[in-house]
Amino acid sequence: MSLFEHNEFDQHEQVVFCHDKETGLKAIIAIHDTTLGPSLGGTRLWNYSSSAEALTDVLRLSKGMTYKSALAGLPLGGGKAVIIGDAKTIKTPALFRAYGRFINSLSGRYITAEDVNIRTSDIAIVAEETSFVAGTAEKAGDPSPHTALGTYLGLKAAVKHKFGQENLVGLKIAVQGLGAVGYDFAAYCAKDGAQLFVTDINEEACQRAATELNATVVGLDEIYGLDVDIYAPCALGATINDDTLPQLKAKIVAGSANNQLATPAHDQKLMDMGILYAPDYVINAGGVIHVCSEAAHMSLQETEERVRNIYNTLDTIFTRSAAEQRPTGIIADELAREVIAKAKAAKQA
Repeated sequence: MSLFEHNEFDQHEQVVFCHDKETGLKAIIAIHDTTLGPSLGGTRLWNYSSSAEALTDVLRLSKGMTYKSALAGLPLGGGKAVIIGDAKTIKTPALFRAYGRFINSLSGRYITAEDVNIRTSDIAIVAEETSFVAGTAEKAGDPSPHTALGTYLGLKAAVKHKFGQENLVGLKIAVQGLGAVGYDFAAYCAKDGAQLFVTDINEEACQRAATELNATVVGLDEIYGLDVDIYAPCALGATINDDTLPQLKAKIVAGSANNQLATPAHDQKLMDMGILYAPDYVINAGGVIHVCSEAAHMSLQETEERVRNIYNTLDTIFTRSAAEQRPTGIIADELAREVIAKAKAAKQA
């Protein structure tokens, strides 16, 4: 199957396959759309089972970045990159410098930042070879805190629509994933009066949540079927699928993970089950807003205001979804495409 016939190919402008023989670097950079500005999106390092799986992931993620920036009102297009390999063994300065040279060859069409298994220290090495990076420690820094804040505020919008309350007091939340974003998100929820049930492959993070947040630790597979009000996926994607969907008792799905739905059809399935879904690229936009603050020279105040506006954007999506009886993901996609279409029309005028 060629790239153009791939199920996740969505008129992407450019897909670059990168290989450096000396360092073993294998990476894919996908630029989805640059109508609103240069494409920006983090680099993910993951031990994919195949290059085909990596391609699927990067195509989906880059499209999500286009829509994420559009609905966040940012002057950015959508792009994403993946590096294939085991984060525990392949990370070297030489590999990241080689990767930086590939990014630089795109002449600013793609700006990278942190994502899964990539830290600010890694990006600093990439920055030795290219200026097309964001989220470096000496500038904007780690975007995780703003991602967590935006996810928490987005959850509050969902709670208002589903349960009619302005806070999380008394609500039970199943948090899947306690990385940098997931843990901070869980802390916000605990402080707001929620009861937490958590899971993560990192047992130390789980024990920390139990101690600091009074969370109940559950097994990795147990998290889906808990009798809770909210399921918050904050790890990797596709955890809403044909196997997990029948297990869900939660009435809200709202978390920081990208690509939470295994397929677009699961959006309708959630709605049919009476579950309110907060579209992932809307609720987790705090990170790209934070990174954009560096690229677009936004003040801290403006950055905070844009992150807090995630609540209002989701409020609009939920209201329109209820009025039209259509899935929230479809509504979000349409709103994002409207933003892009207006920008294209303005350029052609």
